[in-house]
Amino acid sequence: MWFDPRYFLILSPALVLMLWAQFRIKSAYRRGMRVPAPLSGAAAAQHILDSAGVSDVAIEETHGFMSDHYDPRTRTLRLSPEVYRGRSATAVGIAAHEVGHALQHAHGYAPMAIRNAAVPAASIGSSFGFILLAIAVAIGSMGLFWVGAVVFGGVVFFQLVNLPVEINASTRAKAELASLGIVDEEGALAVRSVLNAAAWTYVAATLESILTLLYFILRMSGQRRD
Repeated sequence: MWFDPRYFLILSPALVLMLWAQFRIKSAYRRGMRVPAPLSGAAAAQHILDSAGVSDVAIEETHGFMSDHYDPRTRTLRLSPEVYRGRSATAVGIAAHEVGHALQHAHGYAPMAIRNAAVPAASIGSSFGFILLAIAVAIGSMGLFWVGAVVFGGVVFFQLVNLPVEINASTRAKAELASLGIVDEEGALAVRSVLNAAAWTYVAATLESILTLLYFILRMSGQRRD
């Protein structure tokens, strides 16, 4: 099954989209790094938080390339060195996106709360659910298949909820950067390019999870017909 050409055929739209999105985001990232901004990513993030009246979010520098994230458990914004220290459209755009998640948390944005609650199910489903589905197809067990489908469904659910959360964070970021005058017209275009490219990676991840589940459904239904 691991070399089943049907698997790669069914997932090919998601795989192609992911490759294209990764190429696009790297290209936009590099271009945006050449567009100057008046503040560093960390300073821009702090400015947005202060303007929104959110005072309980810490900003820290973390290791790794594009490792930027917001941790709702500790209310901490962690920015990679390029973003934390960088004074570019890319840096302030990515920082503002992560601040968007902090604002979602502070304002009780319901989809984010649902996404955070779905993290454990997604973590289990991405590994254990896939294994259950593979075993179910291999031995032809319909009961095990439905268990695997439900477990892997946690991944699909997480991705479906995560997509609007990420898009909303980017929308907030672009609005805050513009309203606070952190970017000019050229900077706004660069930020939009980076964040829109990043959004396509979430679309690709969502599509991949749906098509993976579809593949196993088709495999199982084909076996039952046989």
